[in-house]
Amino acid sequence: MTSPITLFDEAAAYLRSHTHYRPTTGIILGSGLGNLADAIEQADIIPYSEIPHFKTSTAVGHKGNLIFGMLNGTPVVAMQGRFHYYEGYSMQEVTFPVRVMSRFGIQRLLVSNAAGGINPDFRVGDLMVITDHISFMPNPLIGKNIEEMGPRFPDMTTVYSSRLREKAHRLAQEIGITLREGVYVAETGPTYETPAEYRMYRLLGGDAVGMSTVPEVIVARHCGMEIFGMSVITNCAQDLGEDCQNDGDEVVRVANQAADHMTRIFQSLTA
Repeated sequence: MTSPITLFDEAAAYLRSHTHYRPTTGIILGSGLGNLADAIEQADIIPYSEIPHFKTSTAVGHKGNLIFGMLNGTPVVAMQGRFHYYEGYSMQEVTFPVRVMSRFGIQRLLVSNAAGGINPDFRVGDLMVITDHISFMPNPLIGKNIEEMGPRFPDMTTVYSSRLREKAHRLAQEIGITLREGVYVAETGPTYETPAEYRMYRLLGGDAVGMSTVPEVIVARHCGMEIFGMSVITNCAQDLGEDCQNDGDEVVRVANQAADHMTRIFQSLTA
């Protein structure tokens, strides 16, 4: 049976042979946020379909490319679209790119997503810096531990870097952007939440809810990466009513509108 490390290293070796960049910062772009990749200069674009052992992203707004290049004068690699558990992939497949990034030399991971706002103070289009998370997904570390990459029981006390969060707030203040902060709730999807579920998540301490991010964050933590997370609030619980209907295309549209501000924040964090 082929070792997981062998698969990660085969993918990483392929990437090294197709780009001269050797970044230490990785970025994962969520629904509707793939346009941030347009800010990456001198880019080497590698479709997921060409990378050994990578899966194909099928979600709305996910283009399915790995992009190497320069962002704000710093070399980066960005996933233009991610894999989701609801697409039918295993947690190991969902988090495979993060493992490959680690073997490639990535030390800092910036993750983004589109999320539903649970906090009643949030409004559509807000940017929320993730301070912590609550997960209703299977843990991607279940199974035999990959000792070469991290400990059996990784600590999750301070997952999201306070240093990067403070840096993001300083930049936001300089350019006149208001950033929210809060706890991200991860569920499997693909159904949107019921009003009762929104109320439950709020009682548990959640501020926003989505269908991604946490599996990648857990694996990045296992690999020893520094992590920053940001959600674009694309719909809000208080707007739900008898005539309300959550819509995937609308989520992408709102996320695209917020992408410019998020791009500026992410640019500052790569320096």
